[in-house]
Amino acid sequence: MEISEIISYYIHENTRSLEVSFKLSTDSEDEVRNDIISLDEAEDFGYKLIQEDLDLFNDEDGEEYDIFDDFETIDEEILLMYLNEYYIVNPSRLPKSELF
Repeated sequence: MEISEIISYYIHENTRSLEVSFKLSTDSEDEVRNDIISLDEAEDFGYKLIQEDLDLFNDEDGEEYDIFDDFETIDEEILLMYLNEYYIVNPSRLPKSELF
């Protein structure tokens, strides 16, 4: 069992959780798995998934890009490593596949 592809993810800031859709190497092209994982649980595993305060724009006054002040992203390679480890340690939490 290995996660071969992350389809999508969304950070829920209010609940400090991550909603993620992915495929296992054994899943067919029509299958996808969905899960919601606490960011605190990822930190317990030693992973800091959220990369905060990215300085995407080096604008002197910065006013033009105020909407990006709280921009957060996730390194997908780190997310993939974390999910593979998480489901090896917790195989009962692996979500069932659904049709895509």
